[in-house]
Formats: sequence, structure tokens, C-alpha cells
Amino acid sequence: MDEAQIYARLSDIFKDVFDEDSIEVTADLSAKDVDAWDSLAHIRLILTVEKAFKVKFSTSELGKLENVGGLVALIKART
Repeated sequence: MDEAQIYARLSDIFKDVFDEDSIEVTADLSAKDVDAWDSLAHIRLILTVEKAFKVKFSTSELGKLENVGGLVALIKART
């Protein structure tokens, strides 16, 4: 799976989790850029991503993430 496919799928996931059709998923996007991105939404987002891509992330991996670009790199490494 290439990065374009990952971003396309993540875009759908973000729009669903945050209930925001105008959200633009880019490598630099982070929690501070999305008003609805709180701790509960973060958990829902990660669980949805893990299910969609059939991957599991460790707590330490998730703790190191700073933006969507890091999440994409993790997904790409696992798929």
C-alpha cells in the first residue's frame, strides 16, 4: 500500500471520527489543528485506524507520534 492510498483511507476515517467533511488530512495535521480532537476522539481514531488497516500499535509507538505523517509512516511500515 502506497502513501496516497493510506492518506485516502485516513481522510475517510478522519471525516467519520471527527464528523467533519471539510477536514484535510496532510502530513502536518495534528491534534492542535482539529477542534474536536480530544483524548476520547484520539482513542476512537486509533482504534478505527487499527481496524481499517488491520494493524496494532504499541503505546510507545503512539506516544512518539507528532502528526499524521508519523502515523502514515507507521502504517506503511506495517502493511
